[in-house]
Amino acid sequence: MSTAAIARDHCLAPERVDAPIEGGRYRRLFDDLEPLVADERALHDLGRLGGVADVGANGDAPDASVAAGWPMFGQFVAHDITADRSPLGHRANPEQIRNFRTPRANLEGVYGAGPVGSPYLYDKADAAKLLLGPDGVDVPRNEQGIALVGDPRNDVHLFMNQIQVGFIRLHNRLVDRLREDGTPEADLFEEARRAATWHYQWVITREFLPILIGAELTDRLLDFGADLYRPQDEEPYIPFEFADAAYRYGHSQIRQRYQVNDSLGPVPVFPDLIGFCEVHPERRVEWSLLFDVPGRPAAQRAKRIDGRLPESLIELPQAISGVEETDAYASLANRDLQRGQAIGLPSGEGVAGALGVEPLSADQIGLAEHGWSEETPLWIYVLREADALHDGDRLGPVGGRIVGEVLVGIIDADPESFRSVDRAWKPTLPSHDPDKFGIADILVPPE
Repeated sequence: MSTAAIARDHCLAPERVDAPIEGGRYRRLFDDLEPLVADERALHDLGRLGGVADVGANGDAPDASVAAGWPMFGQFVAHDITADRSPLGHRANPEQIRNFRTPRANLEGVYGAGPVGSPYLYDKADAAKLLLGPDGVDVPRNEQGIALVGDPRNDVHLFMNQIQVGFIRLHNRLVDRLREDGTPEADLFEEARRAATWHYQWVITREFLPILIGAELTDRLLDFGADLYRPQDEEPYIPFEFADAAYRYGHSQIRQRYQVNDSLGPVPVFPDLIGFCEVHPERRVEWSLLFDVPGRPAAQRAKRIDGRLPESLIELPQAISGVEETDAYASLANRDLQRGQAIGLPSGEGVAGALGVEPLSADQIGLAEHGWSEETPLWIYVLREADALHDGDRLGPVGGRIVGEVLVGIIDADPESFRSVDRAWKPTLPSHDPDKFGIADILVPPE
């Protein structure tokens, strides 16, 4: 399979042994809301090069207060819980769309189908450990350079690759610690997998969500559970409003350029940091430049969530988009807008009304001056809401509610999650800040 095919939404990926044969489900969260039907040409005008969703060639976009690595972590989480491989032009029937990921925050992209189902991910010399590349800074690869990972999207660009490496290292570190503690060899893998997954879920619920949707909403969801999203009575599912709109907020957080380490940068993600190739030590990501690490200088900041995307995402390389750079769908903004249109998502104003939230004004949305006369596509609404109400630092009441409900809901519905097994559990690994464990402690372990 070509790298272009791997990068596109309809690429194939290994599945868990215990996953349903027909795949996971998507469904609407707001079944009773009418879809927003917009003129295709007008929709493309919003997302095209030079359109309202384009930051512009100068990349002049204000920083948020959020560290630059968080949208990368958000993408890693997205790959863990959802994989819609339907081509953009074949999404008219929601019943035919399958999720090729188990909707659980369980590091499926790291573990694949486990040592028996995905033996190529594991170290033959130490069966409890995951395999790394020869010098320890890359994922393992076959002789043609194709990454041996549980989800090929986790090699799409350098940052995703290095987060994958970070979680492989986390698992292997836990194996070493458990072995030192006398855990029987037969139990090492499962104990380390559970510990790694629980630390990951802790970061999602206790660090990522408060930053993304606010501490107040996070606390309410953790204390009282999800209200709109309740999969406990059926198989967990992924709402289209989450997958095709609200959780695509991170595209507007991507900076035009990043300092990767002392010698690499500032460069854009695409094409300079495109994946699907071997990572050498000189390209290793210095995570203290992307996430705030106590005792070190502040990291770079993410771009403000404002409904605009940087040039590198408005003109995606063909290896990522599968189309020529002059094609409308070389723009990630157009792809995001088209996904919502094709699946029949309601407008942002419609969802706001269903949630009892006062809709944004036309001035706050700012599309009328660009000739847009319809209600607002949900994806753009979520981004404009973040900008208008929270200075682009975090999601507003519509976007935050959808994202928070789904992420807390799928963790609570997972019988193996720490919130299902032991809500009093706390991380056991050391942290840079003794009062707080976070993503920096996974990617930049304390010495």
